[in-house]
Order: sequence, then structure tokens, then C-alpha cells
Amino acid sequence: MNFTLCSSSSELRYPFVEGLPCTNKNMLESELYVKVDNFNNKDKNRASNHDARKLVMSSNLMPQPLKGSYVGKKHLQEPGQKLEFVRTLLIDNYDSYTYNIYQELSVINGLPPVVVRNDELTWKDICYYLYEENAFDNVVISPGPGSPTCPADIGICLQVLLDCWDIPILGVCLGHQALAYVHGAKVVHASEPVHGRLSEIEHNGCRLFNDIPSGHNSGFKVVRYHSLVVDVESLPDELIPIAWTSSVDALSFIETHKCDVPSEFAAGSFSRKVKNGSYSPFGHSGKLQSEKVLMGIMHSTRPHYGLQFHPESIATCHGRQIFKNFREITEEYWLSSRASFLQERNFDYTACVQIPHVSRLFTEVPRHRQLVNNANGQLYRKASRSNLLENSEGNRSCSGMVDMVNLLHPSNGVKYLKLKWKRFKNLAGQVGGAKNIFCELYGHHKAENTFWLDSSSIEKRRARFSFMGGKGGTLWKQLTFKLSDRSDMTLKGRGFLSVEDAQGSTKSTILEEGFLDFLKKELLSFCYDEKDYEGLPFDFHGGYIGYMGYSLKVECGALSNRHKSGTPDACFFFADNLVVIDHSSNDVYVLSIDEGCTSKTPYLDDTEQKLLSLKTSATKEGEEPNLQALTSSQCQASFLADKSREEYIKDVDKCMEYIKDGESYELCLTTQMRKKIGEMDSLGLYLHLREKNPAPYAAWLNFSKENLCICCSSPERFLRLDRNGILEAKPIKGTVARGATLEEDEQHKLQLQYSEKDQAENLMIVDLLRNDLGRVCEPGSVHVPHLMDVESYATVHTMVSTIRGKKRLDVTAVDCVRAAFPGGSMTGAPKLRSMELLDSIENSSRGIYSGSIGFFSYNQTFDLNIVIRTVVIHEGEASIGAGGAIIALSNPEDEYDEMVLKTQAPAKAVMEFL
Repeated sequence: MNFTLCSSSSELRYPFVEGLPCTNKNMLESELYVKVDNFNNKDKNRASNHDARKLVMSSNLMPQPLKGSYVGKKHLQEPGQKLEFVRTLLIDNYDSYTYNIYQELSVINGLPPVVVRNDELTWKDICYYLYEENAFDNVVISPGPGSPTCPADIGICLQVLLDCWDIPILGVCLGHQALAYVHGAKVVHASEPVHGRLSEIEHNGCRLFNDIPSGHNSGFKVVRYHSLVVDVESLPDELIPIAWTSSVDALSFIETHKCDVPSEFAAGSFSRKVKNGSYSPFGHSGKLQSEKVLMGIMHSTRPHYGLQFHPESIATCHGRQIFKNFREITEEYWLSSRASFLQERNFDYTACVQIPHVSRLFTEVPRHRQLVNNANGQLYRKASRSNLLENSEGNRSCSGMVDMVNLLHPSNGVKYLKLKWKRFKNLAGQVGGAKNIFCELYGHHKAENTFWLDSSSIEKRRARFSFMGGKGGTLWKQLTFKLSDRSDMTLKGRGFLSVEDAQGSTKSTILEEGFLDFLKKELLSFCYDEKDYEGLPFDFHGGYIGYMGYSLKVECGALSNRHKSGTPDACFFFADNLVVIDHSSNDVYVLSIDEGCTSKTPYLDDTEQKLLSLKTSATKEGEEPNLQALTSSQCQASFLADKSREEYIKDVDKCMEYIKDGESYELCLTTQMRKKIGEMDSLGLYLHLREKNPAPYAAWLNFSKENLCICCSSPERFLRLDRNGILEAKPIKGTVARGATLEEDEQHKLQLQYSEKDQAENLMIVDLLRNDLGRVCEPGSVHVPHLMDVESYATVHTMVSTIRGKKRLDVTAVDCVRAAFPGGSMTGAPKLRSMELLDSIENSSRGIYSGSIGFFSYNQTFDLNIVIRTVVIHEGEASIGAGGAIIALSNPEDEYDEMVLKTQAPAKAVMEFL
């Protein structure tokens, strides 16, 4: 299902309102900060005295066309005195949709906005950048969890709205509520929380809605994520209603897109006439007719606007036009206010503003750092990874970020890797397939220290390659990472790393900056020749392969982990030897990497002989190998859940209360089921699971030293980065059981496709993943080629969407993972607040479940799944995690049944095998 945002151009004429009063002069030093026609920075020393509050600055996020000759010049388009680009300060209220706004503004404004969190700058900082430096033309206040009545939720935004009376401001959702609240209106619970659902909108024809139709069947449909609303009766006279829902009921995505939405509308197509530009459906009493919900407001004398709905959502029509209109409102406001504005615009300053929030994707930096003027775009230089390290001079990041090029761990030197490989055409089918190859090459000795990324479900091109290997090469090693004591909130990602090399020697060290930082440095230490892998149709050529547990969220922005995982928080092999199977062509590839140059290829030669001998004695395809399950008396009881049905339903009720109060839009509640199994043939169990429940992102991992085996049959991709720099996420939200007959099965599939609840769940996570990719992708590149497709597997139908974007050149593979981990389909939205709430509800660590399994190739590609439908076997116990997304439309009993459904395939496989 495809969806295209509607967009058209318009010319706005915003009348300048003279004599705007300063509402709170005590909060604003008028002689220094208020913009006046003859603005002059009288106090040059003030800038130097401001170092303690200065923002991290860089130009690495400026689009390539805006660099060089544009910097420091006046930006006029003749005729018409229009600005070539507009500079926006985007205040993030810790939301998971802020970077969707960021992407839209980057395209509309011609320049990426500067993003700061609502507690990142003091009021003095805000005044400095807005008034002393003239660094911004407008302000956008993001959505967010909570309420504008709570200072911790809204931060600096209220003061900005109150005292920046002469700056164009647009508030979205929470920002809209803040605009109303700061002027005396009440924010109350909505009669019904609406999240991930759509409404048709009427408006009064004001300039924010220029060239946008209005009313029922007009095509103006928007996505809503809110539990609170502005009380219409409490609106003060200075706030004017400008938009409202055209009907009482919210609609599902499918209901609103039964036919194509027209992209253009003739003038006068509004369903209601505008009288003097001020029509609204309010009676004299101020009540909204038919209980329609207020969706937009504007200030009568200030250039301030608020929208309750989300114009940045993938499913909102005309969202981009709204942002374009706000840009034009900004242009008209400033160009009408004074002729000297263009001379005062300090673009050279603003072009260098680095987003401090994004900087923390790369490393923790002090909140306030020295201003650095770096407008030469040096981080955009194109270079092969093979020579980046040689060019470390001149590649210093002046933004406060960790250097993207020479990030070597003190104990690591540069590693020059050489790849050798062989291809055997059509061999997989001749030797009985991937299962026989794995069992022959790696299935001996309980398959200790082996891995298998297993595309066991390849229909409809969901997956094409399988990767397998084990201990043996000289570069092989195992990384085992455990986070330190969770009670120490100051330690964040600090933990203990154990490294076992190919000779069996083990070294342990403390990682002060966490595992992901270490992994990033490791990958950046590799040098190689791109010609080595020319001709290979896949992206994993050797490197790290393993898992990241859910608790690594503390290295990705989460405040803490309430529960300690019994398994390591991350385990990876460095795979220097591996076998790859191309399920499309049945070709088999054997790969080996080594340091330096060597003509010897013992692994390639030995593996070739084993494969050829397997060819002559291959088990016929489909024939079961002779595998024995070791049973014990402990294996008779069924799995026991961490929480009873009643307790789980009570947890669902808690989640729905948080959602009702506006603390979250969606909470992905989970629990664990466990069973003591004693000694067993774990590989045999995995082979049984892959037969009964084949999946495109299945995996087998055996970390023998940790007494840990992972049998995964995941249908969900978390994130992939290919050699062309394309990021792809494929979140699943919406699951229903297969039917017993073809007719019943089709009914179940249609039930999922048209389920309002499942569509809402999926839409929320699609917008969340767009946000996560938007943090690290080039402006304008994030798109959704497939929205809410239904895919069928052995036991369930699932609703899947695909999000893609082009990675920015200044971020690494690990940066991309840090921006999006854990997968949004396992957290809910907004992600940070949702994870915090879930930690307080769930009574045990998720461990490996909800994390990711996959590879990081030495050439900076990766592919990771979401760990679901998985049996984790650790120290004689099997555990299965499962859960579901709780939203305002949830039914607690149904949520419990869905959770149980998701455990059935792996649990049944265990019980059948024992």
C-alpha cells in the first residue's frame, strides 16, 4: 500500500502587526534582546562571556548544495524579496516524531533545523541565539508525552511561547496545547484518546491552511496522537480557533483511503464558506457544534500557531503544504517588519549550528560546548573506507562529536584485512540444502561456538542469503559484554567486556563508554580493498555476528535498566571464515579473511573438499537427519509464565491508564515464559523449530562458554544498511492466527488488513521508525515504499511496513543502530518515555528477547533482526518472550490472547522435541 503526501505551492501575504506588546518584561531584557530595526550588537564582550552556555556547532548537517558560496551571503530570490532558506529552531519535547518534522523542515526550508531538547538550553541561551545572534527565523515546538501543565514535560517551551512574542512559532500537539495553556486555556482529558487514527478537518481559511481544502470529503485528512485536548470554553479572546474535526468519529487509515486523494483542489472547494477569514463552528457560547474537537489555534496579535494533529505523519494529507505555509508566513512576517532584516540575518552563524541531541548519537558530550565555525563541509568528503584512516589529518570533527575517521581504541591498531572467496554454482540443491551443509560442516561436538543466520523462509523474496560458520580462523574471537550494576544511574553504558581469542586466551576489561562505542571503534579500525568483494551479491563478508540484548537501550538514550539480565547483554563472534548460501541461485560461497597478504587459503581448500564429499553422500532433500533429543524427568511440565493471566491483564490496564493520561501513544508490553529442560540437543531443537516455523530472519547462535544457545524464528527485520548506504526497517505490528481452512484463513487475513486497532499500531510504529531513520539519513530521503502489507507465515498473518532512507555520510553503521535501538515495534512511542514506563510495569529483564541478532560486516554494512518467536536456552532453562502493543483501542483479554498466540510456535516446538 503506497501513500503520497499532497503538496502544492501558494503565495502568502501576512500583514505585519505593529505595536505587539511584550507580555512579561521581567523575563526579557528588552534593550539587549528585542529585535528592533536598528539592531546593533553593542556589547561585543557579551558573546565571549557566553561560552558557558554555547551550543555545539558544526555544518555537517547542511545539505551539500547550501555549502560554500551561500554561507554568509544575503539570500534573496528576485523578484519578490523571498528568502532562499529559512532557519528554524526545533524544540524537541523528548518525542519520537520530532525528526519527522526535522526531515520535512529540511526540505521545505532548504536548510536543516537546529534541534534542541526542551531542557537543553536556559532562557538566557534562548534569548542569546534568537535576539543577540539573530540565529533563527522561526521556532517549531514538537509533540511529546505528558502535559503542558507539567514543567518536566514541557521544559523551556512555555517561556518561549510567553515571551518570544515577535518570533513566528508553530506548536504541534503538545506544542499546540502549550500555546493554549500559556495564555490561560485549560488542557483536559479528551472524551476519547485518539492515537494512530485519522480525522477529516475543517478550517477557517487562515494563511496556515492556504491551498488546503476543508471539510467532509475534501481530502484533508490528518493523523492524531493525543489523549488531552484544549478546552474550547476556556479559550481566551486572544486565541482564535482555526481548525476542528469535521465529524465526531475518528477513522482508520484504510477507511480514509478507499480511493485516491486528489492532489489539487479548485478555489472555492471548501465545504463551508469563509466570512472575513474567521468562520468557525463555534456558537456564541463557545461550544464546538456536534462536539467536534479543536484541532488548531492562532494568536490574534502574535505570529503563533498551534496544531493538535500531526502534519508530519506519513498518513496526513497536505502536511508538507502546512510546513510550506508556515515558512511563507515567516518570510512575510520578517520582510514586512523591517527592511534591515536581511542585513541582520546571521546566516554564517546559523549554518554552523550542530544539533546537540544528534551529537549524543555518537558520544556523550557536555551539554554546552564552545562555538566552532566550520562551514567547509569537510565531513561530506567521499572516500573509500580503505583510505579513510590514512587521511586522519584534517578530518577532525569540530562539532564535539567523536572523530568519524580515526576512532581507534587505544588497545587496537589498524587492521588490514584481505578477503578471499570461492563460489560453487548450484551446489546447495545438490547437497540437500542449508541444513545439511550446516550439520556437516559445523554440527559436530554439539555445534559449539557456531552461528547460522538462516533465511529458512525465502518465499516472496523475503530473504535470500544464509550465513554460517564457527570457530577456527586465526582472527576468530568472542566478545561477551555485561552491563555494570543497574542501580548506579551515572554509569549508563559502562560494563565489563571479556574477549576470548582463537587460542583460547581470555582478557577482561572495563568499557567506560559502553559496548556500542567499542564496536564502533573496532569497525572503524578495519582497512580493506573494495575490489576484494566485487562480484559478491551479499553484504556480509566477515566481521562481527551475534546479538545485542534489550538492556543495551541505556547506550541509546534510555535512562536506566530496572532489571538485570541473566544472560550477557551482548555476545558476538568475529567471523573470519564463513559459508554463504544464495537461496535464489543455489550457489554456495566460501569466504575467508586474514590480516595482511597471504597466498595460503587452508579454510577455502578444506571446506571445498568437505562440500564435494557431502555432494556424493548427501541426504535427500526433505529427509530428516538422525538427531536424538536428550530428555530428562524435568521436561514434562509445560512452560510457566512470569505473570498469570490476571496479572498480565492488570498490566494492560495500567498501560491504558498511562495512554489515557497522555504519557504514551503506544506501550509494547511483554512478559516471559520459562521451562527447566536440563541437558538437551539444542541444535536438534533449532532444526525442528525451523522446520515447523520457517522465518526469513531466523538464527542459531551457540555461545558454549556462556552455556547459551539461541533458537530464533523471527519474521521481523530491525534494520539493514547495504553497501549503497540505504537503511531499511521492516517493523511488524498486527498479528493474527492462521485459519484451519482456506476460507477461514482468508477471513483472518482480511480481518487483520481492515482492523482499526492493528492499523493504528502499525502507523504509530511506522512514524516512529521514520523518526529514527530521520536522525541519521539525508534530508528528504526517508520514505515508505510499503505501508501495512499483510505477510503470511506458517502459523500467523502479520502486518508489515517498510521504511527506507539514505544514510548521511558523516554517520557510521553503529551510529545508525544507536539511533534506532531498540526496535520501535518492541517499545512503543514516544520511545524514551514508553521504555521508562514499561520498565516500571514489567517484573523481569527482557534479556535477549526484544533485542537484535545479526551481523556487522567489516566494511560497515549490517543486517539485524528483532528477537521475537525465539527460544533462549541458558543454564538448563528455556525462555520465550512475547507481548503486544497496547493502545487506546486495546481490549485487555484480547491482548493476553495475542501474547499467548505469539509463544505457541516456539513453545510447541520445544514440547514436541523433548
